[in-house]
Amino acid sequence: MKAAVVCANEDVRYLDYEEPKAEPGMVKVKVKASGICGSDIPRVLHNGVHFYPIVLGHEFSGDVVETGEGVTKVKVGDRVSGAPLLPCMKCDDCQNGNFSLCKKYSFIGSRQQGSNADYVVIPEQNAVVFDKSVSYEQGAMFEPSTVALHGVFQNDYKGGGYVAVLGGGTIGMFTMQWAKIFGAKKVVVFDISKERLNLAKKLGADAAINTSVENYMEKAMDITGGKGYSYVFETAGQVPTMQMAFELAANKAHVCFIGTPHADLTFTPAMWENMNRKEFKLTGSWMSYSAPFPGREWELTAHYFATGQLKFDPGSIYKKMPMNQAQEAFQMFQKPGLVKGKVLLVNED
Repeated sequence: MKAAVVCANEDVRYLDYEEPKAEPGMVKVKVKASGICGSDIPRVLHNGVHFYPIVLGHEFSGDVVETGEGVTKVKVGDRVSGAPLLPCMKCDDCQNGNFSLCKKYSFIGSRQQGSNADYVVIPEQNAVVFDKSVSYEQGAMFEPSTVALHGVFQNDYKGGGYVAVLGGGTIGMFTMQWAKIFGAKKVVVFDISKERLNLAKKLGADAAINTSVENYMEKAMDITGGKGYSYVFETAGQVPTMQMAFELAANKAHVCFIGTPHADLTFTPAMWENMNRKEFKLTGSWMSYSAPFPGREWELTAHYFATGQLKFDPGSIYKKMPMNQAQEAFQMFQKPGLVKGKVLLVNED
């Protein structure tokens, strides 16, 4: 088969590669679309892979073309998305259903061959079947959708309150939609990009606030009658938004950090005291899994995409590129601010 192989730092080549086989308990997927995740960028551009050569890709969808011995729940012809985590299933965390916290895990597309190829082989339990009315592009967005939904669950979310989503990227857009689906009074998205804010409103946000405007905090608090937000989700992983979360939180709020910071994060005593004085609860969220594996995050994504309540907009995708242009796709990320949205690598029939 052909695959986009990371051979060295900043060096992705479209090469002949050994085609994987569907061993017992495994299914072979003909990849239709494979998304470039933010975590893939440092892997390619900053020596961030575990080994060379490697085939990346963990946000993907395609068709099942072969099943191994013992496979019963997935059949040839099924349209599937792939859950990339391979937990050990033996440690205390796995036994308690906290698969995201497994320390002995493997991972499709970072620790073993991923989906930036003609085919990928995954365990049957990692193949999430979805309705054929759902596009392959949507199928490649399952993983970021489930990351957002896991954060919603981690934050002990209940409907009826005001919700702030900090960051209008892919995760932020899904977080906003899940909060709406589960009954928020109002959901407000915060970002500095007019394009992302416009997309947020198109996808259902009740308000979208540009945080580069001087009086944005006053406007944000006015929406809640000055009380602040019952639920705050930080999805950007940026220092300003992480500090902003503490300020936007209402008394007794629930605050969840989904975004991963890449710079030192510091708070002044006054900033930090927000947590004490407001008595809000702060939690983190990591990956997107629950019991039974891979979890309700994946089942609900398939369901709500099929019903149309979880929306997909072409504006979420910055560019679709053939798999043989993977090198060019990754090089786009060398220019800060150029890529606005998801980049999908596609295999054309």
